[in-house]
Amino acid sequence: MGFYDDLTHVERKNRRGPGVGRLIMTSVTSAVIGGMVVLLALPTLSNAGYINMVKPGASNVMSNPTANLFATPVSVKVETGTVDAVKKVENAVVGVINIGRTRTNWMNSSTQDVEQGEGSGVIFEKKGGKAHIITNYHVIDQAQKLEIALPTGEKVEAKILGADMYADLAVLEIDGSKVTAVAELGDSSTLQVGEPAIAIGNPLGMKFSRTVTQGIISSLERSMPMDFNEDGQDDWELDVLQTDAAINPGNSGGALVNIQGQVIGINTLKISKEGVEGLGFALPINDVKAIVSELMEKGNLERAYLGVQPFDLTNVPRYNWKETLNLPNEVQAGVVIQNEVGKFSPAGEAGLKQYDVIVKLDDKDINTGAQLRKFLTLNKKPGDSVQVTYYRDGFKKTATVKLTKTPE
Repeated sequence: MGFYDDLTHVERKNRRGPGVGRLIMTSVTSAVIGGMVVLLALPTLSNAGYINMVKPGASNVMSNPTANLFATPVSVKVETGTVDAVKKVENAVVGVINIGRTRTNWMNSSTQDVEQGEGSGVIFEKKGGKAHIITNYHVIDQAQKLEIALPTGEKVEAKILGADMYADLAVLEIDGSKVTAVAELGDSSTLQVGEPAIAIGNPLGMKFSRTVTQGIISSLERSMPMDFNEDGQDDWELDVLQTDAAINPGNSGGALVNIQGQVIGINTLKISKEGVEGLGFALPINDVKAIVSELMEKGNLERAYLGVQPFDLTNVPRYNWKETLNLPNEVQAGVVIQNEVGKFSPAGEAGLKQYDVIVKLDDKDINTGAQLRKFLTLNKKPGDSVQVTYYRDGFKKTATVKLTKTPE
């Protein structure tokens, strides 16, 4: 059986032989024709961009497997709007070092200088051999001495020309002989939400001096409540720009810059809570310019003085709204005069008394003490008059108050 089986197998193979030969010849012929078609089509495909042909004499990985092992170093010159903006202003951003004094020996009065904090500042003017710097009030607060760290690393002593706690601004003066750059102040009224914003300053102190971060303008109109004496009641509302450019402790007083390298804000604060990112704030440069000129001229801001100590009605227990203040139900917010009003103060001369509840100044609703102070600062000058709408013993009244200058 095995023998026949083998023969049968041989015979079948012999009978298939001629068909296999024809198949091989057909395949070879097809391959040759296909190859010729591809060769003829290569220039057309290359010109159309579908393939990249290696020109004669050009090196490539297939012809030279070691070609990619020793790559030629490439030097790339990067010129962007951000780079140009930073170059324009970075040497006008300085460090501000707050120095206090501490007693070295409890048995005597000897003291020594000690660094209390570090912030940033922007050189905005150089004339008469002096250079002038904008920074935040909270950067220089309680300083016995101030030093400015220049971009060169040198330190020079500074003096305060003027400062204002509510505006959170201060102007400093230094010897201008070593100052090489002055920042250009822009126009914050032309800003748009979404445009680039570049923050330059000294986060965490001079160790990271003139750090640059970039983001966008997130909002043009933010009002941040400020509680200076930490009594749980807001004392002021600070108008600021919002940006997501990283702003950290030490950036305060530094520059927020547009893509043209113009300073459009002075970095002031950030919200730092767990899970919160990208909420930084800067004083609009148009507000800054108006305040700085007065600080340089007078040393402080002359604010209109009403002569009352405000307390937010919303912080008064509801029980006292009826029992003590006799307020009607429609009054839901306002400012309670919590002090004994001086007889010769502006408010006293107009007849206002303790426990009167102010609800309007002119035609502006006043809900908090911060709003009252802000209205007087932005809308009135010493010598102006303001109409005060208030409630006393359940009755709505008005009084015209002639404002004076805020006492020193």
